[in-house]
Amino acid sequence: MTGRAFSVRGRIRRLRRRIWTAAVAAVLLTAWPAASPAGAVGDPPAPVTGNATYFDALGSPYGGCGMPQSQLDSQDFVALNVYDTPGDYNFYPRPLTGANASKTGLWNNGLNCGRFVQVQISDFCTGVNDGGQNSQFCRNGSWVSDAYNGATLTMIVADSCGDSNGWCRDDRYHLDLSKPSLNRFVKNGAPVGDMYPNHWNNRHVTWSFIPAPNYSGDIRIGFLKGSQAYWTAIAVSHLPNGIHGVEYYADGAWQPAQMNSDMGQSYLISGTSKGATRFQIRVRDAADQPLNGGRVYSFGLPSSCGTQCAADYTEASYTTTTTSPSASPSASPSASPSASPSVSPSVSPSASPSVSPSASPSASPSASPGTCQVSYQVASAWQGGFTANVTVKNTGTTTWADWTVGWTMPAGVGLVSGWSATVTASGSRWTARAPSWGKTLAPGASASFGFQASGSSSPGPTAITCP
Repeated sequence: MTGRAFSVRGRIRRLRRRIWTAAVAAVLLTAWPAASPAGAVGDPPAPVTGNATYFDALGSPYGGCGMPQSQLDSQDFVALNVYDTPGDYNFYPRPLTGANASKTGLWNNGLNCGRFVQVQISDFCTGVNDGGQNSQFCRNGSWVSDAYNGATLTMIVADSCGDSNGWCRDDRYHLDLSKPSLNRFVKNGAPVGDMYPNHWNNRHVTWSFIPAPNYSGDIRIGFLKGSQAYWTAIAVSHLPNGIHGVEYYADGAWQPAQMNSDMGQSYLISGTSKGATRFQIRVRDAADQPLNGGRVYSFGLPSSCGTQCAADYTEASYTTTTTSPSASPSASPSASPSASPSVSPSVSPSASPSVSPSASPSASPSASPGTCQVSYQVASAWQGGFTANVTVKNTGTTTWADWTVGWTMPAGVGLVSGWSATVTASGSRWTARAPSWGKTLAPGASASFGFQASGSSSPGPTAITCP
């Protein structure tokens, strides 16, 4: 062999991906099946060596992680194996759950999406290396070292390899590489330039997971095509070390978000209340730990989407607050009622709704009308609207049944929605009534609720009462 054998895997897979992504586009307007990713595939011992193939591009609109290729953190990207089923080339429904969980490959039902890998070129095959079913890799030849051994490239996991061939089923540590990246591998400070095609032949590579190199800033959040108030799919990217989960705040509590099939950077979320187009999320990283200490990201459906996003990807701007990982955005146990949440410096200035430089989240002094104490705090603000959190405390000596709080809002401020209480407005006079699941407050007890409003967040409410 002269090494001119190409990756049949790459050529065939491109057609398959076009078919698959067309199907994705068709079903994005409906909910995915209820199954959640399962299986617990740990990181491989580092480094590991496997066969490498190539594929041309992610296709449109999305790669296997749910990210458009143009939005990836790197255009040097790889696919990992969906299955670990040596000698078994059957199809199994994705994500792999229940009895099929043991068949999970290093794709890990999408949980390794967005992670970076350090890839090093290893030996060249002098024989037949075609990934045929039930066939030996590098038949009638041997693995040899050559001038390309040791060339390296940092790449991002952006796609999945689930085809029925030896590459995707028999080789646990197989990597499918972006074809344009093959000649960008660097050795002695310069790209190799000509490894593909004459010196390729699906050679060995040695690789390991690494944190995002030279990471700075914060995450990116984008709405996927079809997103609207009652069906919302977001893509989360630009993480320091991958993503293992998303939680969203709705109806007064944090809810685990369902992954969008096994597209590991896309999750289905809901608004802060039914039908709302304001959202709050928290993210868990590749170690399944709260990202940035449980940072809360608050954002809305961009105005460019109208009532439904038509583009494949629409970036959202956001503000952030820092809370305890176990707390709601309105009730951080360790936070002073007058403390101001921090605003992320990485808010995109180009996406709508944008954050006004003068509209940092702020707190108003607490009021003590009668036998209650009320603390009011702006959680996030943007051009034309804001969200606020309110805590009410029973400072009396008897239990307070059907607690109610009232206040006056400035002219031009309108109520959009509320959560964890029944919030209503009659002109400038607003009222919050206890929810059905928490109608009483014992002496010294507190309850928290929040709302979204249109208009300016400043000045704050006045004439707070506990009728």
